Amino acid sequence: MRTLLFLLAGLMLAGCAAKTALDVATLPVRAAVRVGEAAWDATTESQDERDLKRGRELRRQEEEAARAARRAERDQQRAEREAARGEPRP
Repeated sequence: MRTLLFLLAGLMLAGCAAKTALDVATLPVRAAVRVGEAAWDATTESQDERDLKRGRELRRQEEEAARAARRAERDQQRAEREAARGEPRP
């Protein structure tokens, strides 16, 4: 009976050792694939990412145009006030 248990334990451990050996042997390949995928993802840009980037750029341009319009309006009002007071414009 004891011999049978040792044989079964040996067979189970052999399968475990073979799986571990396979995992160790394929580890460098799997690591290289992951690094390659990360590099590819870092160098490429999806359509969604391009759309988001374009949307941000458009919002930034619109905000800049709105600031310029407010600045021009403020300068115009200041000039009108100075003209109404009779102060010369610099």
